[in-house]
Amino acid sequence: MSIEVRDLVKTYGEQRAVDSISFQVGKGEIVGFLGPNGAGKSTTMKIITGYLAQDSGQALVCGIPVKDRPLETKRKIGYLPEANPLYPDMYVREYLDFIADLHHVPGKKARIEAVIALVGLTVESNKRLGQLSKGYKQRAGLAAALVHDPEVLILDEPTSGLDPNQIIEIRDVIRSLGRNKTVLFSSHILQEVEALCDRVVIIDRGHLVADSTLDRLRREGGGAGVIRVAFKEAIEAAQLQNLKGVTSVTRHSDFGWLLQTEEPDAVKKQLLELALQNNWNIVSLQGENQSLETIFRSLTKQQ
Repeated sequence: MSIEVRDLVKTYGEQRAVDSISFQVGKGEIVGFLGPNGAGKSTTMKIITGYLAQDSGQALVCGIPVKDRPLETKRKIGYLPEANPLYPDMYVREYLDFIADLHHVPGKKARIEAVIALVGLTVESNKRLGQLSKGYKQRAGLAAALVHDPEVLILDEPTSGLDPNQIIEIRDVIRSLGRNKTVLFSSHILQEVEALCDRVVIIDRGHLVADSTLDRLRREGGGAGVIRVAFKEAIEAAQLQNLKGVTSVTRHSDFGWLLQTEEPDAVKKQLLELALQNNWNIVSLQGENQSLETIFRSLTKQQ
């Protein structure tokens, strides 16, 4: 595994910021690391990258214990922290040259130009870092994380401050990198996580509350989906409640209904058959999975 976290614990005073969490991320995976503010996400990422030491447990990168061999693991990691510290008086290429020297990057000039193009920084590449907008500063930070071609990418809020077009561009970059690298990234933009990830790790107040694929989370979330159906005619709820696999029926308009079900495809088929038998006209019929936002709220709600 490229990233392994085993029974990780980190305490600040009397507060356990990270409380015995364990998970793994393999090569070629893009995993969303989620949790509300103060859940312990950034602390966990800093431990994995070697910026913080854990109190107990282990963090391993490419099988190497981070605490025991931090320099070796840092060579394998590209890290974009949430704060994204930059040197404002440095020019973009000057900064990337500095980072490349720290990592002893061979053929650094060609590599710097490649990462500038990769993250879409070309048009602003002749400016000082302090002159860049927040979105381009994020791109500069991502370029610095990539310049030494790391095996593992740790990205803390990588799309923070980007406009919608820039978000799509960076999403495409992350997706392409995920083909041959390991990517662990946190984001409060849950639509981004749904667009990029098949799997998420969710923590709440230092505890691991989910480590699963999105499909499985939706199935286990209590009601794998919702069917929205609207008829031209007025239909009674009782006529829909008897459908096999329907757990609840709610009217959402004069002629529209919401059907909770764990078997959406089967229920859709039954609705079509029922409409045919009763000479009803279906105006619209569509299925909806539980959104990641709904699942996230249910797993991290305050007790």
